[in-house]
Amino acid sequence: MHLRDLVYQYPQQAAHGVPDWMLGFYKRHSISFADGLTDTRTHVCWFQSRNFSIDLRLPLEQDQVPAKPLAQCSAEELQRLANYEGWEALSAWRDETLSWHGETSLQLHNRWPEPAVLKRMGNCMIEFAPSGAYVEDWRLQVSAPGPLIGLRLLHEKELKSGQVHHRGGGLILCGDYAAMVLGRAQALETEPTGLMLRDLVVRHAGDRQWLDRAFNFETSVATGSLDQGFTVTLSTCAARVGKPLIALDGFELQPDGRHVRQLLQVDGVEFERLFVIDTLEPEPSFAQATGFTADAAQWHAREAPTLSRYTQSLV
Repeated sequence: MHLRDLVYQYPQQAAHGVPDWMLGFYKRHSISFADGLTDTRTHVCWFQSRNFSIDLRLPLEQDQVPAKPLAQCSAEELQRLANYEGWEALSAWRDETLSWHGETSLQLHNRWPEPAVLKRMGNCMIEFAPSGAYVEDWRLQVSAPGPLIGLRLLHEKELKSGQVHHRGGGLILCGDYAAMVLGRAQALETEPTGLMLRDLVVRHAGDRQWLDRAFNFETSVATGSLDQGFTVTLSTCAARVGKPLIALDGFELQPDGRHVRQLLQVDGVEFERLFVIDTLEPEPSFAQATGFTADAAQWHAREAPTLSRYTQSLV
């Protein structure tokens, strides 16, 4: 079954989760820190389904490691890879605050431990750190109408041998955009306790098997459509850029109605991906506007000659 048929034939919306205005794909416009400095250049992508998030944070293209086997990466390039950020996590919305738990992450420690105090106006969503350490400005990306699909990955394994290649992760499709996380097949040893991924990469610099396990992880962001497919534009795995994000066929709803199985072939080997459904919504709204109160609308119309003098859509 094609993924399009799955969402239109078996729609189901999560009974609870984040408010509608938080759904979709946001790119970070800026982060400003308490020390007065601001970053507007790092690639930061946030995909939000009803009950889980996908996050990708990468340096500019000229500072990323080009596609090559790990064995050909220098020590400096391995350190750059070890500082990439990509994750998927369950999200919980309460009292205008979003928090995360149960993450599947490239990093071994939580780089962003604070919950997010969120407020959206228009296409601009502002996130405050409760500690006052930073404030982030997120912009909802413009999209044609399209489904919202949120599937959390349980595992990806070879059907014949049963060998697990990835455990944990997820897939979010929202209109013109999609993101996917494929977690490591097995957790990394973190002894001695407290070492970060970059520290462990230094310790295991000559251990090819360990490095393969450590970087057996993917977070990718893509653009496209359910009709034409989605092409990767940003990824923790450089070789994935320009490639299809995911095959869109081979899906089947499981008898319990809560799980989805995908059968696919990779280099002639048959694989199974098993997902649990977060939400399957054929026609959600990814509106750029949040609207005015009646009094505010009158004020805006009255003062439009100056208020709207230089306004433009900013994403």
